[in-house]
Amino acid sequence: MAVTALKEADFESVVVNSDVPVLIDFWATWCGPCKMLSPVVHQIAEENPQIKVVSVDVDEEPGLAQQFKVMSIPTLVLFNKGEAVQQMVGVQPKAVIEQMIQSV
Repeated sequence: MAVTALKEADFESVVVNSDVPVLIDFWATWCGPCKMLSPVVHQIAEENPQIKVVSVDVDEEPGLAQQFKVMSIPTLVLFNKGEAVQQMVGVQPKAVIEQMIQSV
């Protein structure tokens, strides 16, 4: 499954009402570490069809970044049953992200 861009207006329908866990990647176009993490996030999306992976450009959607107190990027937030259950900041190895996903 591909990574899709998430808009604040779609948050409830895409994340809160999802019947599968959702991984949100908070990023920005100017962020070097975000560019390093992006291929890993896309690979995780392709290899884990049991979850939904979405991305939030913090410059385009500052309200969502504020709502989840994203102070540094990249930040990954894992949702399960509409609730944020885990959060990671910074570039993480694929294995660490997969372990987080397996925990739900």
